Amino acid sequence: MHFKEVKGILSSKNGMNISRGCIHGCIYCDARSKCYNIDHEFEDVEIKINAPILLEQKLRTKRKKCMIGTGAMSDPYIPIAENLRNIRTCLEIIEKYGFGLAIQTKSNLILNDIDLLIKISKNAKCIVEITLTTFDEKLCKIIEPNVSTTKERFEVLKIMRDNNIQTIVWLSPILPFINDTKENLIGILDYCIEARVYGIICFEMGLTLREGDREYYYKNLDKSFPGVKGKYIKRYGNNYILTSDNNKELMELFNETCEKNNIVHNAEELFNYMYTYEEKSKKGQLELF
Repeated sequence: MHFKEVKGILSSKNGMNISRGCIHGCIYCDARSKCYNIDHEFEDVEIKINAPILLEQKLRTKRKKCMIGTGAMSDPYIPIAENLRNIRTCLEIIEKYGFGLAIQTKSNLILNDIDLLIKISKNAKCIVEITLTTFDEKLCKIIEPNVSTTKERFEVLKIMRDNNIQTIVWLSPILPFINDTKENLIGILDYCIEARVYGIICFEMGLTLREGDREYYYKNLDKSFPGVKGKYIKRYGNNYILTSDNNKELMELFNETCEKNNIVHNAEELFNYMYTYEEKSKKGQLELF
């Protein structure tokens, strides 16, 4: 872990990442890709130590309220004390100035800040996004070794439900020859139904691999799934998009289940929802601005 002072914190679409790199160890991690130009060891997490200062400067001077997004590139709940203090301070600033929040994580450490999420949600839209990839707990510990298990993330979804905080699940990635099964999909969808999630983002059943990410993924396939790397090379070569051979069947099941249970599953609609700022009326109802 090391610190860095950065010049800016919010992107043009009001997204932020308070760190670079990760210690979750997910074998498929796209953030390892060379195109992101991380110039340090990936596990040597770079903490943007002045992130809260920059965020407050931005929000204090913004003329219009908006949604602030975080977690798309780097999980805000990497278990490093300085990082956790940073994200909590940023949430305090978002709540202080009345902005909305869309926060994505795989960690149940988000529950440490549920008091702030509740405060934010009382005045503006607050969305918690949780990534789910596998229903099998043993498999989860292999492909996502240093992060909360699927059951623990399911508990997060239920706690958010019970506190009237909207949730969206990222059903991604689904790994060909590993978890691209009907049983896995049904297990995850059953969790989503019980937790009454607002929506599920799933482009299709598969994953993407780029330079840097591909090498790390294949190294872990050799370690934990002997013989599977050969199947990938034969089936996909150096493709960026690796679609499961079971994609059609699984996507039909996914779409049918979401429609039956009134779960929003159109990705464009969900992104529009996450990017659109809404604040609460005195009656506690969201009003679009």
